[in-house]
Amino acid sequence: MSVTVAQVDVEGRFRTLVQSPLRAGLLRFLNARPDAAFDVESLMSTFGRLRLDVENCLHELVEFGVVARRPGQPALYSARRPDNDTIAAQLDTFLERRATISTEDQSPSVQRFREMIGRDEKMLIVFEWIRTAAKSDISVLILGPTGSGKEVVARMIHELSRRGSEKFQAVNCAALPDTLFESEIFGYEKGAFTGAHDRKPGRLELADQGTLFLDEIGDLSLIAQAKLLRVLEDRRFERLGGQKSVHVDFRLISATNRPLEQFVRDSRFREDLYYRVNAFAIRLPSLRERPVDIPVLASRFLARYCAANGLPLDAKTFSPAALQALQQYPWPGNIRELESTVSRAALSAPGRSIRDTDIEFLHAGTLAGADAPPRVPTLREAERAHISRVLEVTAWNKKEAARLLDISRGTLYRKIVEYELDNKRQ
Repeated sequence: MSVTVAQVDVEGRFRTLVQSPLRAGLLRFLNARPDAAFDVESLMSTFGRLRLDVENCLHELVEFGVVARRPGQPALYSARRPDNDTIAAQLDTFLERRATISTEDQSPSVQRFREMIGRDEKMLIVFEWIRTAAKSDISVLILGPTGSGKEVVARMIHELSRRGSEKFQAVNCAALPDTLFESEIFGYEKGAFTGAHDRKPGRLELADQGTLFLDEIGDLSLIAQAKLLRVLEDRRFERLGGQKSVHVDFRLISATNRPLEQFVRDSRFREDLYYRVNAFAIRLPSLRERPVDIPVLASRFLARYCAANGLPLDAKTFSPAALQALQQYPWPGNIRELESTVSRAALSAPGRSIRDTDIEFLHAGTLAGADAPPRVPTLREAERAHISRVLEVTAWNKKEAARLLDISRGTLYRKIVEYELDNKRQ
């Protein structure tokens, strides 16, 4: 049977269409649920992508005839059987092939992070920062309040990076006194002190070829900071009681809920160490900065509670008054506090419906007069700041910046003009 030029052209266009991981993922997702329809927000949360990316991919799939757009507000999207027989055959072949499992889909931390994404795009912007940071070995500083998911982000960066198959060593600096700092970080030789019966490798040695995560780095003493700085500069250290220099190759990720810039001004944190650990900063928003996500996350945590206790996913539901109470609370403990609050409420509620009286807040009295949340940047402001930051990190090497941002150089040039970025003013 002869193959026409038109068929070859259609097949080539279809192959080009599904070369994009996001377009291919959307197409498989919708065809796996042929009777369901989804709005853009739910697809944004599922794939961890910004609205513009999802909308552009859906538009191309609709235009090609493999996805249907249902009118309404908001518009819904569903799988569509193409009218063109050649495209239909290509679609069948594509769906029969085993899907390529991406690094993100294999990452447990990514799946955990996606559970923290709701309708607000702030967390999706963080996701883009994480993808950018994972492409290089640059030192990352994660800023955010307690319970906002800083360690989850650190593990994501590690798992998505080229070091993902190596070890991830997490150190809680707040629980590390000066007397134990050297033995814990550098390790020790046999006989270094009373009770040192064998050689013990430190966290630096264990993190070789992998990632070292220093949680709450703002709590390190000035003495510990000086010792850490030397290692970051030389990538060499000596075990406690040893004389042999050990070389290590690791990626550093730090996190803190402390105002490090203020600590530097107050001489409580070394300025030279601050610049070492803060090559690329990622700020996690607090839960009070994205109140629209609270009902979404609460329902998600409630479903997880039901599943963990062998109940149907809809065995427990929130009453309208309960949801209103959840949204009015300031959540000083952020996502971690929300999850524990939902679990307590589900356990204490006598019936299927969780009432507002079933919800016990840990800080209900002390935070009644909490200050209003700070202003949150718009999507445009956040994108401008992100591009500017990457340009600074790469010393305005536009080729490298475009690679880290995962965009073409032409797009980067347009963004530089659009946002009026100027190397001389940065």
